[in-house]
Amino acid sequence: MQNPSPLPSLIQSQAEIYGKRTAMLYRDDNLQAWKEISWESYARTVSRVSASLLELGVGVQENIAVFSQNMPECMYVDFGAYGIRAVTIPFYATASETQVKYMVSDAKIHYIFVGEQYQYDTAYRVLKIEHSMRRLIIFDHAVEKDPQDNVSLYFDEFLALSDGKDHADEVATLTAEADQDDLANILYTSGTTGISKGVMLTHRMYNAAFRGHVGALPLSDKDLIMNFLPFTHVFERGWSYLCIKTGCTLAVNRRPQDILQSLREVHPTCMCAVPRFWEKVYAGVQEKINTSSPIQRRILEDALRVGKEYNVKYKMRGITPPLALKMQYLFYEKTVIALLLKTLGLERGNFFPTAGAAVPPVIEEFVRSAGIMMITGYGLTESTATVSCDRWNKPITLGSIGRPLEGVQVKFGENNEILLKGDTITKGYYRKAEITAMAIDQDGWFHTGDAGYMQNGELYMTERIKDLFKTSNGKYIAPQMLESKFCVDRYIDQIVIIADQRKFVSALVIPEYKLLEELAAKRHISYTTRQELCADPDIVEFIMERIETIQQDLASYEQIKRITLLPEPFSLERGELTNTLKVKRTVLNQLYKEQIDKMYEE
Repeated sequence: MQNPSPLPSLIQSQAEIYGKRTAMLYRDDNLQAWKEISWESYARTVSRVSASLLELGVGVQENIAVFSQNMPECMYVDFGAYGIRAVTIPFYATASETQVKYMVSDAKIHYIFVGEQYQYDTAYRVLKIEHSMRRLIIFDHAVEKDPQDNVSLYFDEFLALSDGKDHADEVATLTAEADQDDLANILYTSGTTGISKGVMLTHRMYNAAFRGHVGALPLSDKDLIMNFLPFTHVFERGWSYLCIKTGCTLAVNRRPQDILQSLREVHPTCMCAVPRFWEKVYAGVQEKINTSSPIQRRILEDALRVGKEYNVKYKMRGITPPLALKMQYLFYEKTVIALLLKTLGLERGNFFPTAGAAVPPVIEEFVRSAGIMMITGYGLTESTATVSCDRWNKPITLGSIGRPLEGVQVKFGENNEILLKGDTITKGYYRKAEITAMAIDQDGWFHTGDAGYMQNGELYMTERIKDLFKTSNGKYIAPQMLESKFCVDRYIDQIVIIADQRKFVSALVIPEYKLLEELAAKRHISYTTRQELCADPDIVEFIMERIETIQQDLASYEQIKRITLLPEPFSLERGELTNTLKVKRTVLNQLYKEQIDKMYEE
C-alpha cells in the first residue's frame, strides 16, 4: 500500500510507520558485506541534508546537481532537497567534462554532489572555469582532493554544517509550502542526436505516476528491491520512488559490473532492468546448455519447453493449464528451474519490470519460460517513466508493451506516431521554448517520435520514426527492430545496422570475443591480434552464416548482406555511446566511414 505523503515529507512519514526496519542496503567494499540503513536513520540524515542545504543558502527552486554512481547518499540529497523545495539534477556517473560544463551553465548550478574520484576530478575542472560554481560535496571519503581545492567538503563535513543550528521550523515551513507544480528534477537527455535537453519533472507528475501504478503491479512492503540501473535514469528513479512510497527495502548496487554478484548475495524479489540484461542472462543459459552433457542438455531444454507451454501458452493468456502440464511444470519448477534461478540469485523473484528498449520476442519467451514474471513496459523521461506496462492480473501478449497507465491518454497521429497527454507528461524542456513547441502541439499532445498501435487494450511499438532508414531503393528499414533480432545470438554482443541511403543493409558487429577465440582454437585459425581475428574470412563467414539463419523470415530488402567485425567494443570515451549506452549512429558513421564504404564496394 502506498504512503499518501508527497515526496518532500515521504521519508519522515515512512520513518514514523516503519521505525527501525531496514529501508536501504548497501555493500561496504572494505568489510565485503551488505550494511543496513533503518528508516529512522534515513529520515535523520535527510533532515540533516535539508538543514545543511539551508546553511549553504540554497533557496526555493534552486538547482543542485548529483554527479555520482548509485549510492545511498544520492537518495539522501534528493529527499533533503525536496524538503526545502530545491530541485535536483542528476548527472550520469560517466558524463564527460563537456557535458557537465554544459549542464552547469544551462541550469545555473552552484553546488554539485560528487561520488568517486572520476566525478570529483571532472567536476573540479569545471568548478575552476565556471564562475557560477561555488562548492563540491564529496560522497566517498577515499576521494583525494586537489591540493589547491579549499572549497570542497566531504559529505560528513557538509552534514556537520548545520550541527548546533536550529533549522527545524524553517524546514517544516518549506515542506508544508511545497507546491505540486514545483520542479522536482531536471533530467538531461543523453543526446543521441543534437543538443542535450533538460526534461522538467514536477511533483505533480510524480504524484500522478504513483496514482497510475496503484493496482498495476503486485508490489508490497515485503519486497526487497535491487537497484541496478542508474538513479539518473528516469526508469530507475521513478521505480525507486514508487518502491520507497510502498515501504520496500532498496538494495543499492553501486557498480553495474557487480550486479551478478550482488544478485547472488542479496536475492532480491524485484529489479528493474533493460532488455540487454536479460539478453546476457539468455546468452549465459544458452552457453550452459551447449556445454552440458547430452543428458543435462535434454533435461534443461525440456524444462524450458514445458515452462514455455505452461507460462507462455496458458498463464500469460489467463488460461488454466491442463493438470498434467501443471504437474510436469511444478516438478521442473522445484528442481531444474529452481536451480537455474538460484544460480542467478533470482529464486525469490516476485516480478521484474523491463523497459528502455524493445524486448526481443525470443528473450521475453525465454524469461517467462524460466518462470520469471517479466513486466514489460514503455515510457520516456518526458512521461515520468511509465506510459504502459503489462498487468500481472490480465492477459499478456508477447511483443506488446503493456496496457496504458491509468490517467495517461494515448492516441495516434501522422505515421501512427504515439501521442500522449496527462498529468505525468512534462510541460517542456528547461529554457528551451522552441524545442518544447516542436514536441508538444497546440492541443497539448506530446509527440513521442515512436510509431505504434493498440490491440485488445495492449499497446505495441513498431519503430522509432526518426530512426527509420530509407535505402536508395526507396525501402524503409527499422534498425532497432533488426538489431534486437540479431543480438540474441550468443556470438554477437552488439550490432549496428547500416542502411540509410544505401543500396542494401549492412552491419557493424561487436562479436563475443571470448567465443570467437575459442572457435579459432577449435578450427586451428592462427592470428596475432584481435584485429586479425575479426578480419579472418572464415570467422566472418561463420558469423554471417549465423545471421543468415536468424534473418530467414525477413523481407529481402531488410536482410543484412555484408558485415564488418570490429576488434573493440563501442565506448563512451570515443563518443560512440550515450550515457544510457545507446549508440550514436551519426558518430559511428563518421568514425567507421572507411569500413562502411568498403562494404559497399562493387
